[in-house]
Amino acid sequence: MLNTLDHIELSQVVEIVSVDHSPISSKLTEMGLVSGQLITTLFRAPFGDPIAIELNGTVLSLRLEEAQFIEVKA
Repeated sequence: MLNTLDHIELSQVVEIVSVDHSPISSKLTEMGLVSGQLITTLFRAPFGDPIAIELNGTVLSLRLEEAQFIEVKA
């Protein structure tokens, strides 16, 4: 089932399917968010934004408005 990263539950491991074209898509790609990568959601701030994810042993923080451009599958 496909979803966007901003809707994934904590501790769930998902695979990136695609990064939608947006003003920040090149930045996300440079950070390593490319199709085929496995990521885990680690933490959500008290009001839900931002979220922390783990990618290849690195922890990244993303705003929900950035995470909505990343399509993932479980």
